[in-house]
Amino acid sequence: MDIAPFVDSLRRDLNAAAAPGGPDVARAAELLSGSIDAAARLALLDALAQAADEVTTKLSAASVELRLRGREPELVVTEHLPTPPAPPAPPAPPPPPGGTATSGDVSGDVTRITLRLPEGLKDAAERSAAAEGISVNAWLVRVISAAVAGGGPQAAPPGGWTTPPGRGRRHITGYGRA
Repeated sequence: MDIAPFVDSLRRDLNAAAAPGGPDVARAAELLSGSIDAAARLALLDALAQAADEVTTKLSAASVELRLRGREPELVVTEHLPTPPAPPAPPAPPPPPGGTATSGDVSGDVTRITLRLPEGLKDAAERSAAAEGISVNAWLVRVISAAVAGGGPQAAPPGGWTTPPGRGRRHITGYGRA
């Protein structure tokens, strides 16, 4: 959007308003109109930004942003695609075998482990737990219990498990960020 015509119009109006005051007032208006350019541009940008914010509040599926390209403002409309509905929750796994503790079971001993997951997998686990309305810990306990009981997949992840030489198959090595 070219705002130069608006600034030029303001400059012409200032000079026209000063003309009846005589040559000294006209000269002062001319000097003033030369220095008003930056202030007028800033005021127009502020008005455009407020208008973009107001329009955005009225839109449900889009937003309007004011961007500057050089000295010229640009109004950009961004459509927001509706979020797809969440997939239905999977059926609850069978209860764990006797003696295995779950998040709600206080009959078994509880132990702490450190689990390192790739960030994407961690995010997916958090989303799944939130969709079921339970903590990530409770969700992990339930998924692991189902896998141990034979109700879940036992396949290795893409790329397979890595076992360093000289270690048993119970150790997994690698690096992940949490």
